Amino acid sequence: MDNILKDINPVIQLLITMAAFSLLPFIFVSMTPFLRFTIVFSMLKTAMGTNSVPPAITLIGLSLILTIYTMSPVFDNMYQAYQVPYQKNKNVVEALNASSKPLKEYMLKQTRQSDLAFFVEKTKGKAPQSPEELTLWEVAPAYIISELKTAFEIGFIIYVPFIVLDLVVANILLALGMFMLSPQIVSTPFKLLIFIAVDGWSLIVKGLVESFN
Repeated sequence: MDNILKDINPVIQLLITMAAFSLLPFIFVSMTPFLRFTIVFSMLKTAMGTNSVPPAITLIGLSLILTIYTMSPVFDNMYQAYQVPYQKNKNVVEALNASSKPLKEYMLKQTRQSDLAFFVEKTKGKAPQSPEELTLWEVAPAYIISELKTAFEIGFIIYVPFIVLDLVVANILLALGMFMLSPQIVSTPFKLLIFIAVDGWSLIVKGLVESFN
């Protein structure tokens, strides 16, 4: 395999590099903490009942910054892994293959074994002897499913206090006979007050960053 990588025409290497760069947005959105951050923040905004505040672009920007912060050691390892084979052999394909290993290691730490076992079984039919035998495209779908489940678990935990507050306000309004008044109109200010009082944004951001192994 190494000989094949070394004998690839430089023009083809350039095309492969351009194709790899075109996949960067997909990789960043699907194979990094960005997926968990965006889902949790979206569910938080829905739970608070402030559908337009904060703006979606603000949450996306916050998710982007937190992703870069969380992944900076991995990105540094990927860059170092890319530089060594490229400076040695000037082979872009081999360098890209080497730089994908730190990303794969990161995803494996966040992936549930049951999800990974499903895709490995469908691809190879048997368990690999070591993590090195796993390809990035076997780990990636398992990682995405695991992240979706984790993000929704965190979102559910965040959702519960807001639902309880909605129920309390609804029962109070019902007891007062105020049937025509929407409970959400009354509960939203209380949600914001409690969220600010407990420094909610700081707690959630810190919890999300620390949730990664």
